[in-house]
Amino acid sequence: MSTTKKYVDYVGMFKAAAFCSLLLIIGTVVMYFTKGINYGVDFRGGVEVQVKFKQKVALSELRDLMNEKKVALSQLQSIGDESQNEFLLKLETDKGDLNAVSAQVSSVLDEKYGAGSYEILKNDIVGPKAGAELRTSAFKALAWAILAIMIYLALRFDYKFAPGAIAALIHDVTIIIGAFILTQKEFSLQIIAALLAIIGYSVNDTVVIYDRVREIEVAHPNLSTAEIVNRALNETMSRTIITSMTVLGVSLVMLFLGGSVIHDFFFAMTIGVILGVYSTIFIAIPMTVIYEKFVAKKAA
Repeated sequence: MSTTKKYVDYVGMFKAAAFCSLLLIIGTVVMYFTKGINYGVDFRGGVEVQVKFKQKVALSELRDLMNEKKVALSQLQSIGDESQNEFLLKLETDKGDLNAVSAQVSSVLDEKYGAGSYEILKNDIVGPKAGAELRTSAFKALAWAILAIMIYLALRFDYKFAPGAIAALIHDVTIIIGAFILTQKEFSLQIIAALLAIIGYSVNDTVVIYDRVREIEVAHPNLSTAEIVNRALNETMSRTIITSMTVLGVSLVMLFLGGSVIHDFFFAMTIGVILGVYSTIFIAIPMTVIYEKFVAKKAA
């Protein structure tokens, strides 16, 4: 009599989980073609100006000034403590001289606050062509990272484990992008860094469970793949919960208390940690069962 009967049947939940995931992915694809991604200055081209004022300036006051003077303001945020009086202005433009756009900011600030009342700490200019190239390179980096993980899993374990892990990673990245499209938060290099971190975190959790699956396969060769997978998931669940809640707790604190500069990064991280656990349990691991049931048997 199999001892796995007392365990939660995670494999049995796969169909319902797969249906929910499919809806989210379809929703992301639809939003991509209807709303589109709100690319940041890094990817679309534009100007970033970091300004430090000597006197106290309100964020709302600065935003109203830029709008009044018709400066092509994409985003305005405070940096650091409020007493530091530092702001980051992101300006977008499709045409014209980007240097002229940058100069317009200085002109507006001189007129309102006077020359010498502020200091330009950073003035970065990204042309539209450079932005497009950077965008392509960023998505290539994601693709190469996923490919490298697939090769590692095939060599480290067995090729039957690789498809599930890759499907889970693509699932996580796609849905996070969907969240950014839905909220129209700015998608920048910072978010690419978050996605790469999430890929690493998610595959680490998957590898731990894969190790347990392999141990049970050796110890109990008579068990079916579904029983082995369920047993592995149940035996590693406490570890998954503890590590995930630790990371999620830190991520939530930084999301709500870390300030606007890192808010979007931890928005992606928070969603990614939740999705990483979900996709490991309900997509990556159960897909090993599907592979064994349909692919391996046909090959045999």
